[in-house]
Amino acid sequence: MGEGRLTYSAAPDRAPLRWPGQARVALWVSPNIEHYEFLPEKIRVRNPWPRMPHPDILGYGLRDYGNRVGVWRLMEVFDRYKLPCTVSLSMSVLQMYPDITQAMLSRSWELMSHGLYNTRYHWGLSEDEERAAIAECQQIHRSVTGSDLKGWFSPAASNTLNTPDLVAEAGLDYLCDLYHDDQPTPIRVRSGELYSLPYSMEINDSIAWRRGQEAEAFAQKICDEFDTLYAEGAVHGQVMNIAVHPFIMGQPHRIEHLARALDYILSHSGVWCATGSEIIACYRQQMLATAPG
Repeated sequence: MGEGRLTYSAAPDRAPLRWPGQARVALWVSPNIEHYEFLPEKIRVRNPWPRMPHPDILGYGLRDYGNRVGVWRLMEVFDRYKLPCTVSLSMSVLQMYPDITQAMLSRSWELMSHGLYNTRYHWGLSEDEERAAIAECQQIHRSVTGSDLKGWFSPAASNTLNTPDLVAEAGLDYLCDLYHDDQPTPIRVRSGELYSLPYSMEINDSIAWRRGQEAEAFAQKICDEFDTLYAEGAVHGQVMNIAVHPFIMGQPHRIEHLARALDYILSHSGVWCATGSEIIACYRQQMLATAPG
């Protein structure tokens, strides 16, 4: 992300971070609800579809399954546990899928921008082009929800060196393009404030899927990560993110493995289920309270 964005901080030397109700772990669950273009018009740097020639019917059809079927299975599970989700959202979904949009809004889910389409990468964009892309996502969110975006995660993790400055300039509070810590951290930007919210590429079904890891093993990994963070959280409050995709974890042979992992986590006291903006607001309040002078 460029030199000077982050200050190094050794985990054992930090002042204790406390979550509401003396919770040990702040859990935020992020369904990635995305749209992939059938025939991408703007291919730069990397071809978004692995199978040539286009259209990649197999790849597109699998992802289309997520928005037709898998997302509703995920919603049923999240409803079961009353989880306040933070959606990593392709903003085009708000324009293209009114049923999904209404379902998210009716649940008061927080909508974090994951770019416009997950086939339009930001790599190689000029500063002005990226600024315009962020502004378009902000405008779509405002038109649908009447409020401003709080968080940003670049489409397909395609952030640039300018992304933090431009996200802060657009008035957003947090960025999920960094994977460097189990707690929020301030990010140095040209103007304004911006914080990194820990987003996981390990507790992420997309990465597990690409590694050939099936749902039972993925669910066990969720539980194992939670056990460590929960133990450490007795001293230092930790953040745990679970990132899932409707076309992967929303499959009928996987969904109940996710439910069992959530059941395990939520059987513990001291778990604060929160949105991304709630975690950042709590962290920011403590950071300001302990700032010198």
